[in-house]
Amino acid sequence: MYQNYITGQTALTLNLDFSIPKNHLAQVISDFVDSIPDDVMLETKSTTGRPAYHPAMMLKILLFAYSRRVFSGRKIERMLEENLPMMVIAGGRHISYHTINNFRSSKHANRLIKQAFVYFTNLLQAEGLVREDAIFIDGTKIEADANKYTFVWKRAVEKYHAKLKISAIELYDELIQKEVIQAITEEEAQTSQGLAMIADQTETAIKQLDQAIVAEPKVIPGGSAKKRKRRGLKKVLHKLRNDFIPRAEKYEQAIKIFGERKTDHDATFMHMKEDHMKNGQLKPGYNIQAATTDQYVVDYALYPNPTDFKTLAPFLEQMTVLDKFKNIVADAGYGSEYNYSLLENKYEDKDYFIPYGRYEKEQTRKYQKDPTKLVNWTYNEQDDYYLDWQGVRFNFKKYSKRKNKSTGLVSDLKIYEADEFQLTAELTELAKTKSGRQRQIQYNPSWQYLKEKAKQTLQSDEGRRIYGCRKSDVEPVFGHMKSVFGMRRAHLRGKKKVETDVGLMFMMMNLSKYWSRSGPKVRLLGLKGPKNRSSFPNRKFLVYIFLSKKLVFSQTLLS
Repeated sequence: MYQNYITGQTALTLNLDFSIPKNHLAQVISDFVDSIPDDVMLETKSTTGRPAYHPAMMLKILLFAYSRRVFSGRKIERMLEENLPMMVIAGGRHISYHTINNFRSSKHANRLIKQAFVYFTNLLQAEGLVREDAIFIDGTKIEADANKYTFVWKRAVEKYHAKLKISAIELYDELIQKEVIQAITEEEAQTSQGLAMIADQTETAIKQLDQAIVAEPKVIPGGSAKKRKRRGLKKVLHKLRNDFIPRAEKYEQAIKIFGERKTDHDATFMHMKEDHMKNGQLKPGYNIQAATTDQYVVDYALYPNPTDFKTLAPFLEQMTVLDKFKNIVADAGYGSEYNYSLLENKYEDKDYFIPYGRYEKEQTRKYQKDPTKLVNWTYNEQDDYYLDWQGVRFNFKKYSKRKNKSTGLVSDLKIYEADEFQLTAELTELAKTKSGRQRQIQYNPSWQYLKEKAKQTLQSDEGRRIYGCRKSDVEPVFGHMKSVFGMRRAHLRGKKKVETDVGLMFMMMNLSKYWSRSGPKVRLLGLKGPKNRSSFPNRKFLVYIFLSKKLVFSQTLLS
């Protein structure tokens, strides 16, 4: 259940000038949010209790606050009391920063902002603002809102946890032999709970020894065997209580949140471009992937991978607007055998313009004249052998398979080996390595085919034109986000919350760019919230552009 929220309804107010210009950015934001249907905007909620604030109003408040570089919930609350456009958007309501932050952190806000990009893409298509029928994909990293010094390393935890398990089993076996504790499984003895059980039983054994020592007469000045046993058990108990159990609990907790490390458990350590100390410091962050067209963001996602080539497959899979575009454009960071194979097999109806890592280098004269490169060797297709620049012959030896650990792709390789006996004694020596083994080379036919196809596509007239737009399309978006709006660090913690935070920023940038490109001559009409919001599920986002300031001014007076 939600409070009634209708932007166009006449209301009795004390301040008759409580309005903003019709070509104001706040009006653009309001009209766009009002164009989203109610079945997308609202979620099913309980009808009991106080009605919640309308999601459309909350979304407008956040978008306008982000446009003014205000990200703090308390400062947004203050804007609702001091900023006139914000007061108009909220209808004069005073909203607590708790409510603002709770909405911004909710799953509903995350789903809503993702859906908003679908409607904005529809707007771009209706306005003819889709560039080259292509989406331009790129990534950037932002620092997480996390403490840089409260972290654990996965390899270190796994290494020392394994050593602790071995020590725990040795201690358990020793106590079993001395009949101090009752038998439990080895798996239980390696956990913090099992170690706690062992500690309790050891403590019970010590108390029993205390009682026996008190009862027996002191015959031996140096102490009885029971006293020596008690001293040994006390050392064991001290080790369990102060070393084994705390470490086991710490390691088990760290293992639970692997993939979720640090204060922001979803962030991952990455190298950032902002390396002020010049020491390659790792910082917790996120890899933001964005798809743009004409410098408008049409989709985005967050990933823990510091490199881009691992993100292309999941990014395309989750993209809801991909069917609206024919061409996929990205830089060389995405060019790999796995990604090319994916595009060829799963997205065969799309054209892709993605260079591979060494594409630019292979176009240089130095590379094309380098005799050590396999592509510059002489190849005999009929007899299937290579001749290197020295004249050493490499004949085909066998097929081999290689599996990529990160992607799981299995590549079929051809192995060529230098003949043991060459034409001359000098060549026979050159056919061997320094250790005396025969030299070998590997050739990946599938990868070479995909590289050649990508090269031909990029060097075509269409490829040069479309790929040439990449730098001026997607990269300014990240520069605008970091330099103009100052978002170099996330404002929330947790992947879903940061995703909402970044989505609000991108959508605000879209609307701000749409508004600024049209200039002050733009007038937004006909999209005030109707009485029945759900009766207009497919209405368009109308923009009327007047060609002179006089006409705009006269139309304003008439209205």
